[in-house]
Amino acid sequence: MADKSQKWVLTVTAQTPTNIAVIKYWGKRDETLILPVNDSISVTLDPNHLCTTTTVAVSPSFEKDRMWLNGKEISLSGGRYQNCLREIRSRASDVEDEEKGIKIVRKDWEKLHVHIASYNNFPTAAGLASSAAGFACLVFALGKLMNLKEDQGKLSAIARQGSGSACRSLFGGFVKWIMGNDENGSDSIAVQLVDEKHWDDLVIVIAVVSSRQKETSSTTGMRESVKTSLLLQHRAKEVVPKRILQMEEAIRNRDFPSFAQLTCADSNQFHAVCLDSSPPIFYMNDTSNRIISYVEKWNRSEETPQVAYTFDAGPNAVLIARNRKVAAALLQRLLFYFPPHEDTDLNSYVIGDKSILQDAGLKGMKDVEALPPPPEIKDNDPARKYKGDVSYFICTKPGRGPVLLSDKSQALLDPETGLPK
Repeated sequence: MADKSQKWVLTVTAQTPTNIAVIKYWGKRDETLILPVNDSISVTLDPNHLCTTTTVAVSPSFEKDRMWLNGKEISLSGGRYQNCLREIRSRASDVEDEEKGIKIVRKDWEKLHVHIASYNNFPTAAGLASSAAGFACLVFALGKLMNLKEDQGKLSAIARQGSGSACRSLFGGFVKWIMGNDENGSDSIAVQLVDEKHWDDLVIVIAVVSSRQKETSSTTGMRESVKTSLLLQHRAKEVVPKRILQMEEAIRNRDFPSFAQLTCADSNQFHAVCLDSSPPIFYMNDTSNRIISYVEKWNRSEETPQVAYTFDAGPNAVLIARNRKVAAALLQRLLFYFPPHEDTDLNSYVIGDKSILQDAGLKGMKDVEALPPPPEIKDNDPARKYKGDVSYFICTKPGRGPVLLSDKSQALLDPETGLPK
């Protein structure tokens, strides 16, 4: 390794998307290795709209491992961070940078400290799988920095030890997390079912109902469900194995009616497991329930389902529309039921793919105020509006897996000091 007196800093910056499970992971059979009680399937979201950016740096001048999340320093002493760091360091290879005159041999990685800076462009710990994107990005970036020779599947087994669903964020498109059988977790990995181009008609609209941190963390909630819910045992053993096969077929065939039915049913059963736990866990709220009711009503009024809904461990609704035209009609309905306050700029209220606003014929608040009641509302059924109950909407689509960012301006750590910019 280069002499300690040298002040060189080596950095890597990566961007990793979040994912939303359409067949849910809930419950661990091993808390330390994070091994699930069932397989799960997710869709990776477009990183242009929902992602984590992470810069990792190494230098002989660093005195200890340090991490900053969204600008604030956090402790790396937790078991999950330590597991990921240990696993990656144990697999590191030689690294040479001729331009900087640096050569790091494999055994030196154990002695060198790292700095990590991570930024989520969406609310952390609010039920939008921020930890999934965060740990996936951490493992992907460190893997590149330390020249790991592992494939994405092996990397996914490391990311899994930080946050279970992180293993699915190492691939784009639709991804399956195989629960595995080995006690050491070696076969509990993620695999890509299809890439993001396979079903690119789909449009995903997320209603951010609350960006507050949830009362019951996913880790605590799963522990309670595993201990107390008989429904969870039935779900893992009898229900999910059949659903996984049906969902794989629906994705392969781009069969939206089957996909929607399975996605909604699995989300509802996951929240039923939460209610079946003792004490019961409430992740959804009145706004979440209203969104389900409106989507169900619309789907029943049509000959075939138009929209699938799914909720993770939080109140935010993830709504998957069968195509762009349906997504525009969905946004009209959502803005009719949950209008923003009068002085709201629609462009700050709908983020991501804003052109869906134009598809929906909505240029400003006057257009929102003029929206007619959706046709599925019967004359004797009063249309109630819940102004401000949705904080904002994110319009996105299935997206690619993690990538390295070569643009130095996107790095979160100073290349000279290795400290946050």
